[in-house]
Amino acid sequence: MIDFEIDPELQRRLDTYRMVAQQIMRPISREYDENEHARPTEFYEAMWAGSRQGGLQVGAERGGGKSTGRTLFTILAAEELSWGDVGLFLQIPNPGLGGAAVMAAGTPQQKERFLKRFAEGRPKWAAMAITEPGCGSDSAAITTTARRDGDHWVINGTKIFCTSGKMAAELSEGFVVVWATVDKSAGRAGIKPFVVEHHTPGMTVVRVEDKMGIRVSDTAALVFEDCRVPLDNLLGSPEVKPEGGFKDVMATFDATRPIVAAMAIGVGRAALDFVRDFLKQRNIEVRYGLCPQRLSAIERDFMEMEVQLKAARLLAWRAAWLLDNGQRNNLEASMAKAKAGLVVTQITQKAVELLGPLGYSRAYLLEKWMRDAKINDIFEGTQQINLLIIARRILGYSSKELN
Repeated sequence: MIDFEIDPELQRRLDTYRMVAQQIMRPISREYDENEHARPTEFYEAMWAGSRQGGLQVGAERGGGKSTGRTLFTILAAEELSWGDVGLFLQIPNPGLGGAAVMAAGTPQQKERFLKRFAEGRPKWAAMAITEPGCGSDSAAITTTARRDGDHWVINGTKIFCTSGKMAAELSEGFVVVWATVDKSAGRAGIKPFVVEHHTPGMTVVRVEDKMGIRVSDTAALVFEDCRVPLDNLLGSPEVKPEGGFKDVMATFDATRPIVAAMAIGVGRAALDFVRDFLKQRNIEVRYGLCPQRLSAIERDFMEMEVQLKAARLLAWRAAWLLDNGQRNNLEASMAKAKAGLVVTQITQKAVELLGPLGYSRAYLLEKWMRDAKINDIFEGTQQINLLIIARRILGYSSKELN
């Protein structure tokens, strides 16, 4: 039986995150939207202190059949903090996508080695580098190479749109998980993840992107030129076999796509809450329980926004619950991501529309939320890619049979 009940102690932590979102993140949201590449150092320090006492965890061990509740709690926390500001949420020092890749593909020893550093010391980040200039949604077309040379791997290639890439590559004890091919002739099976530690010679941050939304979050382009990493920085086995390689990429996304969905839900909820309060202040009542024909256009629009947000939330919760219980969630993770990405785009655009010129102006955060929303429909697999994955899983087709 699916159970979404949260332990009382975890609920208290969620209440704390709600307070952080409201009292710390919202007040600085506009400032760091307008100053895109400024670093909110005081925010980093405050969130790092909290994360060391039991912060967000991305990814989960498969198997065992017993729920840890960790992923479900993480997506609930992600929603709360993204309600405050989704860009700031992405900048919270934590293992992030890099940590998720370690959890999905690493050995027990590697998990201990690379992730224990996040329990102590100064704020630190981990990023994942997978997208390339000629390889966006088709991650299997990766051209970055890793060649063995003695007791090292030598990595060459370019990666773009790496969330927290600059922080992970340049700050103390961070790392970037780089996906590269060790055998081009093996296709997808030859793709392997490598941990590249901060300040490793040959890894260079060449650009930090200027973006439409989530502007406080750094999104970097990285170049690897004869970048040497130790042999045991390859996560998992170096053996090229059909059941490895690209499947590790997908296992990473199975863990992180529900979290991206939760981020979208947090932004959508922020817009919905704002519209609700705006209508109340003007004595406009949303009358539940009436047939649609008796409702005003505003009431129908608002109720549809609520329904779609709740549907997306339940999909994200289900995907997280499956992962926590050691069950395959590939279909559900893509469903949650696709639904939430579409819904948050629709909700934030409708919210701006309902308020008219006020919604479009910078007087409120609605226009910012509309800009922030769109990325949730793009990164970690676009809407189209996730719908394609959903179709393959439902119809039982392989990637070669349905592309």
